[in-house]
Amino acid sequence: MSEQNTSALRVERTGTRAYTGRNDRGAEVRIASAGTPEAFTPGELLKVAVAACSGLSADFSLSRKLGEHFDATIRVSGDPDRENEVYPEIDEVFELDLSELSEVERERLLVSVQRAVDKVCTVGRTLKSGSKVTLSFDVEL
Repeated sequence: MSEQNTSALRVERTGTRAYTGRNDRGAEVRIASAGTPEAFTPGELLKVAVAACSGLSADFSLSRKLGEHFDATIRVSGDPDRENEVYPEIDEVFELDLSELSEVERERLLVSVQRAVDKVCTVGRTLKSGSKVTLSFDVEL
């Protein structure tokens, strides 16, 4: 899952401790402090991003075996370590109905899905590698 044009992404302040994330394709996501209605916290977005990346990475393998219109939910959780201001662990649970498959088919599919996620989920791979994040400023003087 590669980003085509990361410079097109931006986050703009819309109020006290409230921002809106935007891309050039017209998508928007509200980001704010915990408890703000109809908004994600940054930590929630991080967890949603890794779960969505896993789902997108697994989609081809799953649709090939289960058909184009399979149902899937990925539940994601992880509590922050407030002392160190990090999420030490993020847990994903992929919910799928594999009742129509034999035990051997289920095992093969789940191995295939795990390999796909490990290979192409950029968000998960980035978190596992401990990516370097840099901050710079463009200010008017």
